[in-house]
Amino acid sequence: MPPIVPVILSGGVGSRLWPLSRSLFPKQLLSLTSEQTLIQDTVLRASGPLFDHPVIVCNAEHRFLVAEQIRNIGTVARDILLEPVGRNTAPAIAAAALRLVTDSPDAILLVMPADHVVKDHEAFRAAVVAALPAAQNDRLVTFGITPTAPETGFGYVQRGTALSEAPGVFHVTRFVEKPDRNTAQHYLDQGDYYWNSGMFLFRARTFLAELERLQPSIAAACHEAVVQGKRDLDFFRLAQAPFAASPSISIDYAVMEHTKQAAIIPANMDWSDIGSWTALWETASKDPSGNMMAGDVLSIDSTDCYLRSDGPLVAAIGLQNMSVVATSDAVLIAEKDNAQDVKKIVERLQQSGRDLHLNHPKVYRPWGSYEVIDAGSGFQAKRITVNPGSKLSLQLHHRRAEHWVVVSGQARVTCGEKDFLLNANESTFIPLGVKHRLENVGSIPLHLIEVQPGDYLGEDDIVRFDDSYGR
Repeated sequence: MPPIVPVILSGGVGSRLWPLSRSLFPKQLLSLTSEQTLIQDTVLRASGPLFDHPVIVCNAEHRFLVAEQIRNIGTVARDILLEPVGRNTAPAIAAAALRLVTDSPDAILLVMPADHVVKDHEAFRAAVVAALPAAQNDRLVTFGITPTAPETGFGYVQRGTALSEAPGVFHVTRFVEKPDRNTAQHYLDQGDYYWNSGMFLFRARTFLAELERLQPSIAAACHEAVVQGKRDLDFFRLAQAPFAASPSISIDYAVMEHTKQAAIIPANMDWSDIGSWTALWETASKDPSGNMMAGDVLSIDSTDCYLRSDGPLVAAIGLQNMSVVATSDAVLIAEKDNAQDVKKIVERLQQSGRDLHLNHPKVYRPWGSYEVIDAGSGFQAKRITVNPGSKLSLQLHHRRAEHWVVVSGQARVTCGEKDFLLNANESTFIPLGVKHRLENVGSIPLHLIEVQPGDYLGEDDIVRFDDSYGR
């Protein structure tokens, strides 16, 4: 039997977890429930003898961050596919399947969102093993989570009759949309409905055949996107024009709700989609008052709250059933019952032209991070951290110069034809129009202050001569 290939979908932006999750640094890249990030946890639970190296499908803007996070847990990706635009789950899965069937015609895919939490790894793997005979018999298996409450934020799947070839796996009677509370309670009482987890197990060729039958336009567009795609360093770039021409549609709408080959395996694996701050509170460890507190937080007479600060002190007095999340540039205060409405704040920010939904003040790169600490007319100052052994791309600027002051660590600086070392309390000047590069040659993080004077300080003033280092 060929190994199961995890296909990890990392295209989402997690707008309901704003202000921590931003478009250019979404929730799957954050450490929210463990020391690892959500995508790292996803990769790790689908590792071992049962599994092949993973295939990651991600936004092209996230490529270096994803690659670095996978490398940091000692894993090698079989493939990292870059989506030029978001087209939902059906095209993303199709592209991964098309890449795999060329080398592995009988490949079995385990499709998983990168931003879900599964705490019971043993139960997860047991469900995969139990579902395998059905997948080998050309079933498209979805993992149904046994509901514990009448949740209205999930889709549901109704279980039908048992499959003879796979004990514990059932035909699917129907998929249903997110219900109202009374309907959700009815599903819970009836006992044969399950939360739709968004995880699937099937042969690549079986899925592609059903996609071709049910959604030929998606199949054709994704085929061209793969055929016209190209290798770029450690990544595979899907061709933009054909992929953008694909309809944007989920696997449920495109295939699972229409195929006669759908099957479901019920599972109890302590799963959460972490779709809101309330969902995150539900999965977290809490104090005796029911509060989840992280960061610089003080609480007096508050109960059942999610209190988190990645910036200033948060002092909560007499709060009940609230989510308070602070970063260095934004604070969210919401009743937990309104958790799904956080997305509306992100939409307002987009409409107003503000960029608080895009990036954190601290911007992470594979080589480290930078944070704008002051800015004004004709200047900008940044705090830059470069990881040991890392370096930035070789670049120049036409409309700004740069002053670098090393605070700690040791830097190797390329400035024109010169190449030299800078230690703590030393500085250098990078003139306008001169090629330059910064590298950490020490064993500790390199910290420096960069001051940029110029008449234009935007990212499109950067001319890069390589893009291997993410900036």
